Amino acid sequence: MENKENVVTLETPITRGDQVISSIELIKPNSGALRGTRLADLAGSDVDALITVLPRITIPPLTKSDCAALDPVDLIVIAGKVIGFLSPKSDE
Repeated sequence: MENKENVVTLETPITRGDQVISSIELIKPNSGALRGTRLADLAGSDVDALITVLPRITIPPLTKSDCAALDPVDLIVIAGKVIGFLSPKSDE
């Protein structure tokens, strides 16, 4: 996990069998990773849009069911990172 600003430490780790995922890295999505969603929905933190996109932009890759089971606190932090990816650099 290279870029620490894109790493989210989960308040509630995800347990998948014997594997416990306590942090995830988000990678900036390209247009292909955003297919099947409306940008306005993502920018508005629409949960369904996030659940569609997150499996494509997380390391380790989260499943849709992992995303659906995320703690709301974690989902809000992750949504903030995704919105940051969609914002122009000039807004920073």
